[in-house]
Amino acid sequence: MRRILTFSLLISTLLCFDVFADQVILKNGDRLSGTILKSDGEHLILKSEFAGEVKIQWAAIEQLSSDRPLYVLLKDGQIIFGNVTTTTTNRIEVQTKEAGIVATTKEAIQLLRSEGEHAAHLAEVERLRNPRLGDLWSGSADAGLSLTKGNADTTTIGVGAQAARTTTRDKISVYFASLFAKNKTTGESLTTASSARGGLRYDFNLSDRVFAFGSSDMEYDKFQQLDLRLVLGGGLGFHAAKTERTRLDLFGGGAFNQEYFSTGLNRKSGEVILGEELSYKLSSSTSLAQRAVLYPNLSEIGEFRLAFDTTAVTRLSKILGWQVTLSDRYISNPIPGIKKNDLLLTTGIRVTFGGKN
Repeated sequence: MRRILTFSLLISTLLCFDVFADQVILKNGDRLSGTILKSDGEHLILKSEFAGEVKIQWAAIEQLSSDRPLYVLLKDGQIIFGNVTTTTTNRIEVQTKEAGIVATTKEAIQLLRSEGEHAAHLAEVERLRNPRLGDLWSGSADAGLSLTKGNADTTTIGVGAQAARTTTRDKISVYFASLFAKNKTTGESLTTASSARGGLRYDFNLSDRVFAFGSSDMEYDKFQQLDLRLVLGGGLGFHAAKTERTRLDLFGGGAFNQEYFSTGLNRKSGEVILGEELSYKLSSSTSLAQRAVLYPNLSEIGEFRLAFDTTAVTRLSKILGWQVTLSDRYISNPIPGIKKNDLLLTTGIRVTFGGKN
């Protein structure tokens, strides 16, 4: 008798769990129970006790009912809060406290959110509106290594990093790149390349299309005899294209260029900034980033600098990719004995953090 009573209590408990759970019935007759977390109009996420989070195609759902109130966002912008039930006439009813039953259709629903998911969504919206300085950063780090041993003994190391913090109001971006190479084929260690560059830029959106910017760039190159080039600039820009696949910015302004050479020569000049920056998704796994900036010299009319960079990245996994980068630096008035153009081609692994880059 005691065993029968225990078994009956167990069955009753399980039935109560089923009764007080959200229900989803599919068009093929399958029935799922758990807690409805959210739906984006394409998939519904249901959390069950034993299967965890289950993603269900929205179009495959025949009926649903929620034991807990849900936030229902309709395509016309209306937000309803209450328990959701599908009636026999394929109509969806939301039992609200204020307005009673509000009827709608499955096709009219844009989003569903549980109270917890809705609170998390509001918190994320607030974070995007008023982010802390350490929030919303994304970027990548690149590394390449080339070694030869035997008849030739050479080492080339290239590293780089870039990061950006983008909000609806502004954008902070930083970058760094360095190249070092040496040759010990003759027994004596000779440095054949040694350069580094880095910078910081701040963009502030004046409208959906127009932005203002300020930038600071620094550069060192042993074989240009350049100890430091410091360029402070600013101006206005225009978002010429801003889609999920293509982004194109055009910008212009002015800069103050200070150059310090190992020969003791120092040069200071005003410059115009004329530039464009493009990012383009070639496919779901491959993207292209390209940037070109022309600096006409205002202190020595006819002289100019050109900085050109382009990078192709193929994603290998969520955080790993393979990158190929081409950089070109041209200066029309180098110091005596120095070539005008420096071209650099590097390739190597890329590690991405915080987002897609």
